[in-house]
Amino acid sequence: MPKIKEIERTPNPDAMRFVLGEPLTNGVTRSFENSVDAESDELAKALFSIDHVINVYYVDKYITVTQDGKAVWSELLRKLAPPIREASPQLDAAEDDEVHASKEVQESDDPRLQQINQMLDEQVRPYLLADGGGLKIIGLDGNRLKVHYQGACGTCPTASTGTLYAIESMVKRIDPEIQVISV
Repeated sequence: MPKIKEIERTPNPDAMRFVLGEPLTNGVTRSFENSVDAESDELAKALFSIDHVINVYYVDKYITVTQDGKAVWSELLRKLAPPIREASPQLDAAEDDEVHASKEVQESDDPRLQQINQMLDEQVRPYLLADGGGLKIIGLDGNRLKVHYQGACGTCPTASTGTLYAIESMVKRIDPEIQVISV
């Protein structure tokens, strides 16, 4: 049973990040955007059964829960803590092949996509994880790179402005013609 060491605010006022005393996964990232996606995951399923939960994202010692903005955090946190404490570690879980990049991106022979994904791994995803979220590359349509924010980043007001522009600036070093859009 994981012990909750800290509960941290994220830049998204509708998301909180739980820091655990021991890992829940061994580097494997889990991202759930609704209760249907969470059916096969006991922890995510339990958290989605709580009113107002709209997103669950976790990796290693971190769990981020996003609410719909209609709950009072002090009340919601009391409901979220028991299922998190009761969660069983998933140290042998396999990574979701598409958590950071769609099949289309993984199977692409476009060297730009490979460079962009590597750049995101090294320069962007660690910072997003520190804020309780992540980023998935959906695809490259012409010169339009489609990305999808995960966890706290999914509904964060700064993700669609400042963070997106910063990512686009980095991507333009790879190809100045690429525009980045969030989907």
